[in-house]
Amino acid sequence: MDRQIPFDRLHNFRDLGGWRAGDGRTVRWRLLYRSDSLHKLTGPDLDRFRALGVRTVLDLRYPSEIAARGRAPQLPDLSWHNLSVEHRPYDQAEIDPDADPWRYLADRYAEVAVDGAGELRQALETVAAADGPLVFHCASGKDRTGLLAALLLALLDVDEDQIAEDFALTEAATDRLVADWRAAHPGRTLHWPWYGRAPAEVIRLFLTDLAAMHGSVHDYARDRLGVDDALVTALRDRLLER
Repeated sequence: MDRQIPFDRLHNFRDLGGWRAGDGRTVRWRLLYRSDSLHKLTGPDLDRFRALGVRTVLDLRYPSEIAARGRAPQLPDLSWHNLSVEHRPYDQAEIDPDADPWRYLADRYAEVAVDGAGELRQALETVAAADGPLVFHCASGKDRTGLLAALLLALLDVDEDQIAEDFALTEAATDRLVADWRAAHPGRTLHWPWYGRAPAEVIRLFLTDLAAMHGSVHDYARDRLGVDDALVTALRDRLLER
């Protein structure tokens, strides 16, 4: 199946199906998606989205972002949840160009893993309990979305190489994400030259740091998020198939 699902205005919508878990099962296709912001869904894009049969949307943005840009269209039988996992706003356009860019992003992810523990736990519970296909997204579908995707895949026992491969697929959307930023901020200069980038090294640094601090992603999920065996089993039963 095609992992990348083309839209006119969404640049980073893809299926998380097909990744291999450690027990020999694979993530089910057409059940779990990640994306950039769904407020851009209009016209033919909205028709394409409805054809996927998505029943649940997890919006990881700040409430202020939703107020400024809008939320996913209100459709019959579509459940929408806002879980703002990031608690320390920062402007990527203004990141110091002299800073190590991938270390900088990995450190921001580490903050989210601590500050957003409650929301991340709720997100995992929502995925496990969802009825039908679900999509989660932030603004660009890169950082907050990439972090949640990594946690989900790790809890399904998908190995780090595949998690990093999924994360880096955002690189195909970088040029369009940059173009969107410039169109939305005509009076500003984009000072950070790596805006919209998502190399595999970023998520590898984050996962390495998480393991160094907690022992493993599973230990982090148990000790920091309060994820028990029942929730992990529910996630695997729902999302994996032979």
